[in-house]
Amino acid sequence: MSDSALDPSAWIQHHATKTPTRIALHYEGEQITYRDLAYSVATFARFFAQDLKLPAGTRIAYLGANTPEELALLFACACNAQVFVPLNWRLEAPELDAILHDCNPSVLIVEASCLGLAQTLRVDLPHRLTVGASNTGWPALPLPLANMTEEHAGDLDRPLLLAYTSGTTGSPKGAVLSAGALMSNARNSIHMHGLVASDRVLTALPLFHVGGLNIQTSPALYVGAEVILLPRFEPSRALATIAELHPSLAVLVPATLQAMLDHPSWKHTDLSSLRTMTTGSTDVPPALIHAWHARGVPIIQVYGATETAPIAIYQRLDEAFSTLGAIGRAGQETEVRLVNAEGRDCAVDEPGEIWVRGAHVAGGYWNQLQAVSFTQGWFRSGDVALCDAQGVFWFKDRIKNVVISGGENIYPAELERILLEHPAIKEAAIVGRPHPHWGAVPVAFVVRQAPIDRDDIVGLFAGRVARYKIPQEIIALDALPRTTFGKIDHASLRHQIAVLPGASTR
Repeated sequence: MSDSALDPSAWIQHHATKTPTRIALHYEGEQITYRDLAYSVATFARFFAQDLKLPAGTRIAYLGANTPEELALLFACACNAQVFVPLNWRLEAPELDAILHDCNPSVLIVEASCLGLAQTLRVDLPHRLTVGASNTGWPALPLPLANMTEEHAGDLDRPLLLAYTSGTTGSPKGAVLSAGALMSNARNSIHMHGLVASDRVLTALPLFHVGGLNIQTSPALYVGAEVILLPRFEPSRALATIAELHPSLAVLVPATLQAMLDHPSWKHTDLSSLRTMTTGSTDVPPALIHAWHARGVPIIQVYGATETAPIAIYQRLDEAFSTLGAIGRAGQETEVRLVNAEGRDCAVDEPGEIWVRGAHVAGGYWNQLQAVSFTQGWFRSGDVALCDAQGVFWFKDRIKNVVISGGENIYPAELERILLEHPAIKEAAIVGRPHPHWGAVPVAFVVRQAPIDRDDIVGLFAGRVARYKIPQEIIALDALPRTTFGKIDHASLRHQIAVLPGASTR
């Protein structure tokens, strides 16, 4: 792509000009060409700028399942120097109200499946529009007009995407990602995946999350590849789509990979089109990686955050097997430091907090641009990793999840991986219970899918970890609490353990 087409406002029009009949999106049996997608982008951009007379910098929010319109809205905002705000439809109305109050959008566009939720929102907005719905009393987005093109904005530093975090440390915060951040992130993805125009990407993760939007989807549109867009993830639908449309790349979180593996269609679905499967967002159990490898699909891991757009550290296909379990190397567009508790850079194999800097890193949080998570251009992740002599990073855990017992650090992810090796344990989480002598001791929460008693569970750690790391209690649950982004909610478990009686020994 030429330098003049690097800005996200030009991506779709560039391919519409060069390869107008090439498929951009597969959606619900429909094939949408780059020319058709460009018409949608231009129509929406003109509608916001001319009909609604919305100036640059206006926030435009979207609430709903994945749709082609959602992607067109992102690029329409890029054309107008406006800011796109994808909303998490898993949130409750008061949570969405808080986000809308924070970012104060002029427009809320609601997809049909979320109309009921949208009608309970209390925030007063100037414009409410719908996609794929009727009889709501709200106007619909305009239909695409043929032969319409749009001017391109050119300031890469302008805000383009306001992505709200999962809120595991409190109320959600909106990471302000610039047009240049999306471009830089796309370059990381191209380097990570070897992404080219002939690729076909499966997108089943929600586009309200930067993982669904930016790990492969927007980079695919940057290079002129095809995107297979599913409204929402369903294991049966994802497997059937792989068999029918033969994607070469896909990205899913561990929970969705496991759901596919557990589905009856898993064993006989043809997965041969997949060059690789990308995963991340949380610790990835080795057994899950091996199960996909056994089907001939290499798993590569990516590490990042909403604040990093998200790609920061990643494996490439040539290291999928040699560094199994690692999160990879610093991205092509990325600087990474590991910083210890004294504020110094870590030595080789010394655990420290991951700090990330690069053009893809957010400029700060909306209305909180001076937040302590950002220091002199560095994003302080709150995650712990170590880096080996070969420059490969190995994830340890979230800082807030570390259990400090008798002055020793216990990383829950290490113990959770051991628990998940046993076929009777479906889910596992480790948290610390306060202890009057040791400060805290580890406690295991498990979800069993077959009988296994406490002694057998404790025995899994024998000879593998120090005695102080062995869980002092085993608590069985029917399911582990999760955040709206699907991650295990360790904070909720810590609250449970604080109110549950228990005795600990060592």
